[in-house]
Amino acid sequence: MVHCLRLTGSWCTVVLILIGVTACRSSDPPIRVSRTALIVENQTREEWHDVTVVVNGYYFGTSKTLAPGGRLDASLGNFMTGLGHRFDTGRERVRLVEVRATDASGRPVTLEWKR
Repeated sequence: MVHCLRLTGSWCTVVLILIGVTACRSSDPPIRVSRTALIVENQTREEWHDVTVVVNGYYFGTSKTLAPGGRLDASLGNFMTGLGHRFDTGRERVRLVEVRATDASGRPVTLEWKR
């Protein structure tokens, strides 16, 4: 038995509006920060190399590559200063995130997030 769904004028309008809203929704920002974690997403079509993430100007994290559409999920506690001090999520808040990398064509990639 085959069941067909028939939409009347008002229901059809509602469905079209929902489809339009979903299609026009903006994507997430490439840098997202929570209380304990950080996400950096490569929203380009090229792989990034030598990715460096700096939190608050002092705490560093690195990744050799980040694929197109890929993302880095990192606990803030894993970011360290040059002296080996870890980011303390109990005492500190993220105010600034800077991402530096090189794309597959050799061009610099720079992203910044500020609170």
